[in-house]
Amino acid sequence: MDEKKGQLIKKPGIIFMGTPEFAVASLKALVEAGYPLLAVVTAPDKPAGRGLHLKESAVKQYAVRANIPVLQPEKLRNPEFLDSLKKLGADLQVVVAFRMLPELVWNMPPMGTLNVHGSLLPQYRGAAPINWAIINGEQETGVTTFKLQHAIDTGDLLLQEKIQIEPNETAGQIHDRMMEVGAQVLVKTIEGLMEDSIVPMPQNKTGEALLHAPKIFTDTCKIDPAQSVSEVHNLIRGLSPFPGAFIYLGDKTFKIYESEISENLTIKPIAGTWYIDNKNNLMLGCKGGFVSLKLVQLEGKKKMPVSDFLRGFRWPEEAIVQMLELP
Repeated sequence: MDEKKGQLIKKPGIIFMGTPEFAVASLKALVEAGYPLLAVVTAPDKPAGRGLHLKESAVKQYAVRANIPVLQPEKLRNPEFLDSLKKLGADLQVVVAFRMLPELVWNMPPMGTLNVHGSLLPQYRGAAPINWAIINGEQETGVTTFKLQHAIDTGDLLLQEKIQIEPNETAGQIHDRMMEVGAQVLVKTIEGLMEDSIVPMPQNKTGEALLHAPKIFTDTCKIDPAQSVSEVHNLIRGLSPFPGAFIYLGDKTFKIYESEISENLTIKPIAGTWYIDNKNNLMLGCKGGFVSLKLVQLEGKKKMPVSDFLRGFRWPEEAIVQMLELP
C-alpha cells in the first residue's frame, strides 16, 4: 500500500506480457517493487537446438522461478485465453517486447495497457528501434512508456528517459543498458499513475519528419563499401550481435560484429579493397575512410578477433588486398 494525501493506495494487480530477456528486467522490477503479478503472458515454448527440445522464453523461466502463473496462448483472440484474462481481473496490463495486441485485450483492464518502447517516441516506431537508431548514426536514444491505442506505437506518452549512444557502442550494448533503464522508467510510470502525477501527452503531431524502425531483413545487413565510412561503421554496430552485418568473401558470408573508424592513414582508400597493416590490423576501404575490423565471423567458423582470423586465412582470388607498412 502507498500513501496518497493521507490515504492508503492499493497497488494495482498487473498482468505482464513479454517474451525475451529484454522484458525480464521490467518484470523483475515490478516484483521487487511489490506489485501483485496476477499472471505472465508469453510466447509458447518452441523447439530449439539440434535436439529440437522445447525451449521456454526468458520471461517464462523467470515467472516460474517467481511462482507467477503463466499463460501461453497461440492466438490472442482465443476465447479460452480471453476468458482467463477476464477472470484474473487485472487493474493494469504491461507489455514489454511482445507481439501486437488486439483491442479486446489491450482495452480490457480499467487502467489500460502500458508499453515500454526502446526509443524516444514518436521517433523510431516499429520492431527494431535500437538497431535503426544506431544505423542512422543517432547520438542518443531512450525509453518511452505509453498507453496502447489502435495504431502501433502511437499511444499517449507517459514518461521518457534519454540514453547517450557512444561512437563505437553496439546495439547489444545499448540493449543491455536500455533493459535496466526501461525497468526503472516502468516502475516510475506506474507510481506516477497511482499518484495522478503523470498527465498522458499525445505524440508529436507538428509535422516533424519521423524516422521508423521496421523489421530487419537480410538485405538490410549487407555492407556496401561504396557508402561512407561512418555509414558502414554504423551498420556494423547497429546489427551487432544479431543478425550481424556482412560482406562476401568469395562465396562465403563474412560477418563483422565490432569495428572502428581508422584515422590518420596517409593513403586514400579504395572502396571495397581490403588493407592489412604490419600490426595485423584488417581494414575495409569505404567512401572517405577505413573501417578497422575487430570481431568477425567467416561462414562456417566461430566468432573471433580479427588477428585470429588473419592467421592462416587464404584470400579468394577475386579479393583485392593491399599490405600497408605503418610507422
